[in-house]
Amino acid sequence: MAFEAPTRLVRALGESVREADDGWLDALPRLLETAVSEGGLTVERLQLPGGRSSLVALVRDAAGTPAALKLAPPGSRPAAEAAALAHWDGHGAARLLSPADQAACGMLLERLHADMSVRSLPEAKSMLEAAGALRRLWVEPPAFPFETVAERTGRQAEAMRASLTAGDPVEPLVTEALAARDELLATPPEERLLHGTFRQSKVLSAERLPWLAVGPDPVVGECAFDLARLVRDRVEDVVGSPSGSSITRRRVKRLAESLDVDAARLRGWTLFRAVESGVRARRVGRVADSELLLEFAAWL
Repeated sequence: MAFEAPTRLVRALGESVREADDGWLDALPRLLETAVSEGGLTVERLQLPGGRSSLVALVRDAAGTPAALKLAPPGSRPAAEAAALAHWDGHGAARLLSPADQAACGMLLERLHADMSVRSLPEAKSMLEAAGALRRLWVEPPAFPFETVAERTGRQAEAMRASLTAGDPVEPLVTEALAARDELLATPPEERLLHGTFRQSKVLSAERLPWLAVGPDPVVGECAFDLARLVRDRVEDVVGSPSGSSITRRRVKRLAESLDVDAARLRGWTLFRAVESGVRARRVGRVADSELLLEFAAWL
């Protein structure tokens, strides 16, 4: 099978330092061929440009039914993704068509329209549809050892501290974000299964329902953590607007009200997640992305 890994995936894996993923990219052609052969699948094409943490091939099963085959490196926690998708069972998210315990070998998923996400809609409509999709995913977690919000943000907090240098101009913002995290974790209001990396581009058009979520990196914790990533969607447009700071505050208020989330907690998690992403982008040399995210965070 002729194969060349998508450039976006290669670049993203090159930016990560996860030892668990060493050698995965080199093994990917063999992993894909094995998954296709053992599943009795026919490959139509790779999904391009594809994601930053997985390879998706558009396939048909033995009966000719269209599906999507997803292969993810160990560091992307495919077992957790499969467990979450199995638990949701198509309610708000793409349906998992293969056994969850075989996720390391690939996940066969309900095929959605990858070229049409809610991000293609006007902003007000896209936010409404995305929020509605996210609400459906917030359920009691199953008996699976998902990472918690405290655990995930703990690792991120350590990386943020380690990246600072003496006199670093972003230190006050990092300090504020870390303090917000500590305060939020002291009084968590609920435990729900969360998507973990939710944004508008993760909600795709579907046949079974108008919109379904894809690509979770599931985590267990409070809903405000999940919603925080949606607040900064289209961040380049927000920062480029002369009223960007006002737009940011209105977003927090409206999304909190629409999903019955405490606005102060949503602001705190939005601050932490934006600063963490900005510091991480700076660490791997994505200077423009970092500047956008940190400017956005300063408005919160």
